[in-house]
Amino acid sequence: MTALDLTLAMPRARPAPTAPVNLMGLTRKGLAEALAAGGAVPADKAKMRASQAWRWMHQAGVTDFEQMTNISKETRQAMAERFSLARPEIVERQVSKDGTRKWLIRTAPGIEIETVYIPDVGRSGALCVSSQVGCTLNCTFCHTGTQPLVRNLTAAEIVAQVQIAKDDLEEWPSDKADRALSNIVFMGMGEPLYNLDAVSDAIDIISDNEGIGISRRRITVSTSGVVPELIPLGDKTQAMLAISLHATNDELRDVLVPLNKKYPLQELIAGIRAYPGLSNARRVTFEYVMLKGVNDSPAEARALIALLKGIPAKINLIPFNPWPGSPYECSDWGTIERFAAIINRAGYASPIRTPRGRDILAACGQLKSESEKVRASVRRKLEATAEDVGA
Repeated sequence: MTALDLTLAMPRARPAPTAPVNLMGLTRKGLAEALAAGGAVPADKAKMRASQAWRWMHQAGVTDFEQMTNISKETRQAMAERFSLARPEIVERQVSKDGTRKWLIRTAPGIEIETVYIPDVGRSGALCVSSQVGCTLNCTFCHTGTQPLVRNLTAAEIVAQVQIAKDDLEEWPSDKADRALSNIVFMGMGEPLYNLDAVSDAIDIISDNEGIGISRRRITVSTSGVVPELIPLGDKTQAMLAISLHATNDELRDVLVPLNKKYPLQELIAGIRAYPGLSNARRVTFEYVMLKGVNDSPAEARALIALLKGIPAKINLIPFNPWPGSPYECSDWGTIERFAAIINRAGYASPIRTPRGRDILAACGQLKSESEKVRASVRRKLEATAEDVGA
């Protein structure tokens, strides 16, 4: 038999089946377009059907097309054949002694993220969502920064974090009174401004009044300082801005936040001053982690005041949350209070953030998917076994 005969005789690989589009991550416009393009509804009815489906998905929280009872059975069946409403898998759920909840969520094989709900923050409670799997920034005080970037999350994967929290908190329908989830903060895994399109679409979905309905004024996006994306962030999302600052001079910030080497403080501060909508009613939040003997002196507090002069701002002082192998210690409480007092006397609000969820590694800077650590452990064992076999 010739090589050609062998080639012809070999079974041809079939293309991998394409996963159905998850409608949860589509904006209103995208939802209508998908329903029409997928043949689930006629084009002239797509906008109306999209509005109906939207309210079922984002206000009622349904995960089954059969529950959309004001849509005809034939249309529901056509939608179910072409699309998905599935939630990602919850790999692990942890609850801290202080009420903080953390979920390890698997959105696809090898794609896992952590999401944290913190009670008694904002009007009632805040959800800290992730925008990437891992991170590229390598901030030296942050546990997440030790996990390599895998990829950006899709808008559906970002919205799913909110939906999973609402499932667990029993927060459906979205317009129910006395909701426990009132605020969204993009302060989880990843740099949101390196995934701005998906973050923007997710904010459009989360803030829609006929859906989840969380006001843009209660959605905060935290960045380490991707300066070119600051104005696009404000224009696209109208979200509140938070800056992961942590130092008042380039020499120290280059170490703590290596992105500073690309966008130094002078450029960052100029970008912040130009942020759309900046005002006393829409202040920037500056996050400042307190590191013992590193950035916590009275001189640093005065330098911080000088750096932020004229910017409508609030300064969150964050006691450092330790993690295994971290190179820093938390500042003493008296040192933090003296630092806060100097900031307060200058007219800035400077709340000291109460550490939450430390016992389940859910506090600020501690997020890192447990599976990534487990996979590393398994890999080391396999490598050791291979070496033994080879010997």
